Amino acid sequence: MLRTLRWKLTLLYLVSALGLVILLGTGSYAMLRYYFQQSTDLALQYKMATEFRLLGLPLPQNLAKSEQVWLENNPHLASTPTAASISPLVTPNPTSSGQGGSSDGEGEVEGELSPIFVVPLDSSGKNIPSPQNAPVTKIIDVSASSAAMKNGADLRTITLNTGARVRLLTYKTSLNSPAVIQVGRQLSDQDRVLNQYLTGLLILGSIASLMLALVSWWLAGRSLSPAQKAWDQQQSFVSNASHELRTPLTLMRATADFGLRAHPPQEQEEILQDIIDEADYMNRLVDDLLLLSRLDAHRLQLEREIIPISDLIAETLRQMEKLGHEKGITLAMDAAKGNIIGDRARVRQVLLILFDNALRFTAPGGAIRLSAQPSGKFIEIVVADNGSGISPEHLPHLFERFYQVRTNATNDSRSNGLGLSIAKALIEAQNGAIRIESAPGEGTRVHLFLPEA
Repeated sequence: MLRTLRWKLTLLYLVSALGLVILLGTGSYAMLRYYFQQSTDLALQYKMATEFRLLGLPLPQNLAKSEQVWLENNPHLASTPTAASISPLVTPNPTSSGQGGSSDGEGEVEGELSPIFVVPLDSSGKNIPSPQNAPVTKIIDVSASSAAMKNGADLRTITLNTGARVRLLTYKTSLNSPAVIQVGRQLSDQDRVLNQYLTGLLILGSIASLMLALVSWWLAGRSLSPAQKAWDQQQSFVSNASHELRTPLTLMRATADFGLRAHPPQEQEEILQDIIDEADYMNRLVDDLLLLSRLDAHRLQLEREIIPISDLIAETLRQMEKLGHEKGITLAMDAAKGNIIGDRARVRQVLLILFDNALRFTAPGGAIRLSAQPSGKFIEIVVADNGSGISPEHLPHLFERFYQVRTNATNDSRSNGLGLSIAKALIEAQNGAIRIESAPGEGTRVHLFLPEA
């Protein structure tokens, strides 16, 4: 189920990311194309204004405005607006980069204007012969000339037989010769840049798509990792809980069946006691399961207060002293300083769980010691025993639910494997932390960290 969801999340992430990449790529391509067109049109209009001035013709309003914008962008030409121009009706050399001795700004302007050609036309749209513009007389658009004669001006992009595009600006003059002036610029260099940019976008887009697919799969997996972990834990929890509940129920049923037969009063009393013991075990198991359920749902009410840690440890030792004495194990408290903020009953419950575990892993004649001291913003409580210790392969799993470490010292004890998982959840619910250090034959040390008051 979660694998199918991961594929769907991956597709969602990928489509969203690709949509953003396509949007950015298309937007940047459109902006670059728009910039080329705007700069080309401005250069054509400025060139047309220059030709009008050199012919002594009054400038149309839009040409005057374009000339002003051009000069604002090139302030070094403001005092001599025709400095970057050439003789009237002369086609510039396409390879020219500026007049000799010009400044860098003037050379740059010449570079922008040099690809522009000028074609004088008569009223019928035919080229007025001139040796100077002979190389470009083939680039003439009669329909543009006719439109200019009718409307006064025309701006369009045409495509030559070779496939090259040309941007043409055509204006009608008040003269008989030339009656129409066409200025134009071939867009081959711009188209080449745009095609190269588009190719680069496609290559980068393909690489980005592959990377996005991998990243999307990883992100989907990471997003679903907590859900997958919770699902696995739930399945394991249900399976283990069912097993733990089935065992005492089976024993109770078998014991009850056995008790139905005729037995001496003493045996019947033992049978009933066995049933009570199993019922008590089931009751503890159900209580633990209910507590874990509330912790998982963050519905456990905690009553936080300032707790003197020495008093809490002493109280816990008094509760466990009798059990320690019965097993021949010494319980002792070392230095315990500081106050903590937490739920007194729940912290004591954690200490009792740790004591119970320590008693299970400590042989008669051993000792369990408690201590507490400040550690940064926390109070560190240490429960240490000199028992059998725990093998390294078990340490990463100690806080897993229903996980149990079986040794000779614990074979006779009854545990459901929920104690440490409850202890960890209770400590973390109070903004604390817990960790365990242990080695075979060297005992175990459990470190609790709770906020200092």
